[in-house]
Amino acid sequence: MLSRFFVNRPIFAWVIAIVIMLAGALASITLPVSQYPNIAPPQIRIWAQYPGANAETVARTVTQIIEENMTGLDGMLYMSSQSDSVGMASIRITFEAGTNPDIAQVQVQNKLSVVEAKLPESVRRIGITVEKSAPSFLMAFAFYDKTGKLTGHDLGDFLINNIKEPISRVQGVGDVQCFGASYAMRIWVDPDKLFKYNLQPSDVVNAVAAQNVQVAAGDVGGAPVNQERLITAKIRASSLMERPEQFEQIALVTKQDGTVVRIKDVARVELGSQSYQFDGIYKGQSASGMAISLAGGANAKRVAADVQAKLEELRPFFPEGVELKIVMDTTRFVDAAMHEVIKTLIEAIFLVVFVMYLFLQNARATIIPTIAVPVVLLGTLAVMGLLGFSINMLTMFGLVLAIGLLVDDAIVVVENVERVMDEDRSDPHEATVKSMQQITGALVGIAMVLSAVFIPMAFFGGSTGVIYRQFSVTIVSAMLLSVVVAVTLTPALCASILRQRDKGEEPTRLRFFMAFNHGFHLFSRFVCRVAHGFSRRIKMLVVIYGLLLALVVWGFAHLPSSFMPQEDQGVLLFTGSTPPSATAGRTDAVLRHAADVVLKQESDNIESTYFVRGFSFGGTGENMALGFMELKDWSVRKKASQAISAIQGRVQRRLFGPDLNDLVGYVFPLPAVPELGVAEGFDFFLEDRTGLGHDRLMEVMGDFLRKANSDPRLTMVRHNGMDDVPLLELEVDYDKARAMGISNTDINNTLSIAFGSSYVNDFMDRGRIKKVYVQGDANSRGEQADIAKWHVRNNKGELVSFDAFSSIKWGVGAGRLERFNAVDAVNIQGQPRPGYSSGEAMKAVEEILAQMPKGYSIEWNALSYQERAAGNNAAPLYAISLLVVFLALAALYESWTIPIAVILVVPLGVLGALGLTAMTGRENDVYFQVGLLTTVGLVAKNAILIVEFARDLYDSGRDLLEAVVEAVRLRLRPILMTSIAFGLGVFPLAVATGAGAGAQSAIGIAVLGGMLTGTFLCIFFVPVFFVLINKIFGRKRLTKV
Repeated sequence: MLSRFFVNRPIFAWVIAIVIMLAGALASITLPVSQYPNIAPPQIRIWAQYPGANAETVARTVTQIIEENMTGLDGMLYMSSQSDSVGMASIRITFEAGTNPDIAQVQVQNKLSVVEAKLPESVRRIGITVEKSAPSFLMAFAFYDKTGKLTGHDLGDFLINNIKEPISRVQGVGDVQCFGASYAMRIWVDPDKLFKYNLQPSDVVNAVAAQNVQVAAGDVGGAPVNQERLITAKIRASSLMERPEQFEQIALVTKQDGTVVRIKDVARVELGSQSYQFDGIYKGQSASGMAISLAGGANAKRVAADVQAKLEELRPFFPEGVELKIVMDTTRFVDAAMHEVIKTLIEAIFLVVFVMYLFLQNARATIIPTIAVPVVLLGTLAVMGLLGFSINMLTMFGLVLAIGLLVDDAIVVVENVERVMDEDRSDPHEATVKSMQQITGALVGIAMVLSAVFIPMAFFGGSTGVIYRQFSVTIVSAMLLSVVVAVTLTPALCASILRQRDKGEEPTRLRFFMAFNHGFHLFSRFVCRVAHGFSRRIKMLVVIYGLLLALVVWGFAHLPSSFMPQEDQGVLLFTGSTPPSATAGRTDAVLRHAADVVLKQESDNIESTYFVRGFSFGGTGENMALGFMELKDWSVRKKASQAISAIQGRVQRRLFGPDLNDLVGYVFPLPAVPELGVAEGFDFFLEDRTGLGHDRLMEVMGDFLRKANSDPRLTMVRHNGMDDVPLLELEVDYDKARAMGISNTDINNTLSIAFGSSYVNDFMDRGRIKKVYVQGDANSRGEQADIAKWHVRNNKGELVSFDAFSSIKWGVGAGRLERFNAVDAVNIQGQPRPGYSSGEAMKAVEEILAQMPKGYSIEWNALSYQERAAGNNAAPLYAISLLVVFLALAALYESWTIPIAVILVVPLGVLGALGLTAMTGRENDVYFQVGLLTTVGLVAKNAILIVEFARDLYDSGRDLLEAVVEAVRLRLRPILMTSIAFGLGVFPLAVATGAGAGAQSAIGIAVLGGMLTGTFLCIFFVPVFFVLINKIFGRKRLTKV
């Protein structure tokens, strides 16, 4: 027997344990640390820019052309796209979890190259970007000048040219979104001065393109030359211009009298900004900023540390007075949450040791299972390292759960050895050998069952499968190592550490322990009497069991569902907009007032605010805004009024109340897994399946939002996009224009240059290449009547005003056009109202959809997509786990009937998990499902301990009823000891507060509830089921030789 070998060679057992601990210690140094593993499915983003184009033009000429060719991509889940009124096109393709993001990016790039030639020339010139990045931000920074000398545009140029590129090169950074723009050479043309010199805007563009050039002129004396030449020299003929004065001197035309008309005669030239869309406010000061997205597959914690290190490296080169402030850092939550989990782990260890000492009442006996804890935990880390796992929230939860389970095996061994010593009056060596013969089968059975419960989890796909796999590998590794320790090190320790009591010696003389033992003896007698009585009243117990089973089914049907519990990640986001026609100045004024309101009203809870004009998750434009609100540390926010949900509610009311009626938007926390989406709650696309058009889609969406926001289960339901914007429709009579000798090209070019700006070429600014733009001056494009100021030259050389061949009318156009899987759609987000789960909210959404006209459907996106997939996985997961448990027990007992007695007890543990979860207002999420499976393992373990002894006693000749009651008496102490140890081990999870408390309490409450009913109902129902199964199937005794 294996155990006998190690009992006789204890040093060998210690060597194995030390090797395991050394391997774990080395692994703990090298294992990466992260909040979660790579749960989020990889995403590839394509984005392009079409200056001056409206949303409809971008959608037709850029977005749809690219979308049509994105077919046949391996592992593609879905595709969404946005086309903005500022000329931006963005297409995001989501792939199945586990897809290699590098291969996905290459495939997308290859598909794009096929259609690139079909895109407008200006789009191709600016370039199309393909990148792998998450939809949400990992970190965000604000840069401000404490001296007030630099404007937001100055800071934006500094960021673009000095910070963005080094940060982009940091390993693991997917995308860097700068809330600012580089300097550009701005040539502001005056239509009246152009008319004076008989010029049109394209003349300015052509002159700049021809005279601002870099010429490669070669060299003088370069080979081959005759032998008389002794030197060679490079020729510099023309190079890119650098200063506004140089551009002012560019010649446009030479008049007959020899005078030269230059750009300075018709335009104003300045070093301006490439884009005036962005501006920022940090604590009331002008600021610029940037936000970083994580590349697919990258480790968030490592990337955040590397980015901060790079910024510190660059800090000495900041302009005087420029300061940097981190306004959002999702890894701050990781550090705090991991600290809380580690604290929970330590608390669990102490509580488990306390329970062992309470029951064993012997320091020598207590220290043996305690030694097993570090051996198994470090060994589990070694296995994680071999399998390429990381130390993250999920694996740490797995270790906390494993603590209560891993000491069970050692407790069973020690308790049984002490029992044998007391009953047989044998020495520790002999008692250990005999004890291991009795319980080795049970230990192996427990390990098989627990492994059978968790192993099926490892084979599920998708993001939910990644979560399951973390728990599966961690717990199964700990269980297997626990058995190894229980049959090697623990017997060796029992034989060498335990001491035989003298005859007549009391187990303990401490009054507390004597009282505890007396109470336990009375409880044991009570349990045996009840178990004996129940086993004689099988019909009544079967009826009670049926009622409890019905209650379990009812509980499953009525327990609200969600994907993951909400977490306080220490930051609130704000997305909003002023009226669609609002100017940048109007939006800036509103945002400054909003920032002041938030900081004054929530100074005890909010550390800082950074608001950005020009960008939001719903679109880009002068009326769009995004805000980052960094909350104070969790240790400071202890009151209920300082919870993130309470702060969110107050800020929501203050920002969008009557004092700020020019601002519409929402405040929301980050989701539990930021890589899966931007906001907490639900996220879906309302699709126009029959092609009824944008106007009709917006009407249906408006009706949907009205019904949704009046539904008591939903709140903050909003269109995550842009409202339709005022549109000045210029109707050109091209037939009339051609009759006047005007070409379509000149008309389009004049409009594009004057109102949309035209990128011409580049210039040099302090050693960096920047862009040159030509656009109409501000006072020539600010009013409807200004269109008439612009002229186009006909084939006779005459200038013709626009009002001669065009007319104007006002209309409404799309601010942003969205599509999902190449179907016109709108993105809608929202949250469940307090007291309701996201699963109930999703059900409400589907009910509201049924009230919409035919031809419209919804498709879940981001976090909601994963939640729906997780819900679909739950039933197969439970079924497969129970089936594998049954097969493992059948193989262990060489019987198809005995495992039924174990399986029938499982719903009793499920009842407690459901009950306590419902009573505490929790939901059926991924953590609950893991907790439920842990409960299945715990209940099955307790049942095995009884069934194993009952079977042996029955086979040895005892009466069936007598055998099962005696088995309950013999195993009651280890069952209670291991169950209470396990319960107290997860208790710190159940009552956790602070960072990460949502996940900790979700899993802790489920397991704690399951432990309570699974243990105390088990000791009464297992005897009943064992007797019932044996009577029904007439099992024969095994004759022992």
